[in-house]
Amino acid sequence: MSLIAPHGGKLVNRILEGAALEAAQKEAAGLFSITLSPREQCDLEMIAIGAFSPLIGFQGKADFDSICKNIRLANGTVWPIPVTLCPTPEDSAKIKVGDKIALKDNKGRVLATMKVEEKYAHDKKLEIPNVYGTEDSAHAGVAFVEKQSEECLGGPIDVINANYEPEYPEYRLTPVQTREAFAKKGWTTVAAFQTRNPIHRSHEYLTKVALEVTDGLLIHPVVGETKADDIPADVRMACYTTLIDGYYNKDRTMLSVMPLAMRYAGPREAVLHALLRQNYGVSHFIVGRDHAGVGNYYGTYDAQKMFDKFQPGEIGVYPLKFENTFYCKKTKTMASAKTTNSGKEDQVFLSGTKVRDMLKAGQRPPEEFSRPEVADILIKWAQSAGY
Repeated sequence: MSLIAPHGGKLVNRILEGAALEAAQKEAAGLFSITLSPREQCDLEMIAIGAFSPLIGFQGKADFDSICKNIRLANGTVWPIPVTLCPTPEDSAKIKVGDKIALKDNKGRVLATMKVEEKYAHDKKLEIPNVYGTEDSAHAGVAFVEKQSEECLGGPIDVINANYEPEYPEYRLTPVQTREAFAKKGWTTVAAFQTRNPIHRSHEYLTKVALEVTDGLLIHPVVGETKADDIPADVRMACYTTLIDGYYNKDRTMLSVMPLAMRYAGPREAVLHALLRQNYGVSHFIVGRDHAGVGNYYGTYDAQKMFDKFQPGEIGVYPLKFENTFYCKKTKTMASAKTTNSGKEDQVFLSGTKVRDMLKAGQRPPEEFSRPEVADILIKWAQSAGY
């Protein structure tokens, strides 16, 4: 058996090499340039390395409209969230269709060139309610789109350098590199766990159940742009490495980071996360409670139900749908409503607020909730940050 095919059938690679790279570097010096937002920089890197396959650039109006209305690209391929480039009004006024422009990071370094094939109005009234399921400005994803400019540029990119200062380079594997690592290990079925938080006991349980039915496990945290109140990536990485070293079979577990910017779009983002992992060579994807949600905008299992909207084969990854899990005092193990008959009084649940209060006070959450080594890392961070 071989690894799963990429979404759309072929991995994209937009990173230039050799003579093409040298020519683009010289050309870029004379082009009108725009500075990308942090999210756009993440999206450019995801396109460049093939994680956003089959995308070859920032999306045009036909794809934008079709994604918002139908959860598909204009050609019918499943794609749940628009990937847009929205320059400032001042920059947009200087750009016309047919131009080639340079795309820069926030330090003025050229990342790529782009052929502007389209320039179109950013239809936020179409995007916001369809993609996020709400128009509430308190929703992090809605607030982000509302602040974006009113025009979008669409067109393919040719990448000179996807990221000049990548975080965690030793863990920052591209889809090609991840697939090569899986093949070297002899894995053909791989389960992936998406996370933007430290892994507590319930998450550990889900990943190990998934590992029982696959050859290997990929713990795959996002290290792109997240909400301001999310735990910083460096703290999370310390938690992941500590947990893997102490509690996982390291021959069957891999840790790699993904430079995706979170959208907090709940059900639609769950589908996006699955498609991206397919590009990385993953065959099974863990979908737990309120996947990629924020606040109380989505139902507990809305993300799992979203996968049922598609025909077999439209999403190559198999979603592993898990119930809400907890430590069960009666059975003295991790469990869910499917696996225990215990009452609420025997189920260990801790709210995020309760955990934050305990960490700030220097108190370890109970071992039934978090491994002590992980809790110690979080306590140190919470106290130093005044969290």
